[in-house]
Amino acid sequence: MKRVLAKKDERTEQEELSPEYRFDYNRAKPNRFAGRMSGGVIAVVLDPDVAAVFKSSKRVNRLLRSMISGRNAKRKLLK
Repeated sequence: MKRVLAKKDERTEQEELSPEYRFDYNRAKPNRFAGRMSGGVIAVVLDPDVAAVFKSSKRVNRLLRSMISGRNAKRKLLK
């Protein structure tokens, strides 16, 4: 059985956004990922194909740091 996608109404963003939202904070849940993040951490969303290459955030950070240090070393050579 095929899924049939409903056509999106042709509304502008202005029509879709309300000038005011009222949130029921009594129904709010704590962030389940907050314990994994320490001070000064910024969350970045990777595309699925990029995320599939890495097994952990430590490996992503290690590669990015090596790229940064290589870039800085190249700049020093060019000066």
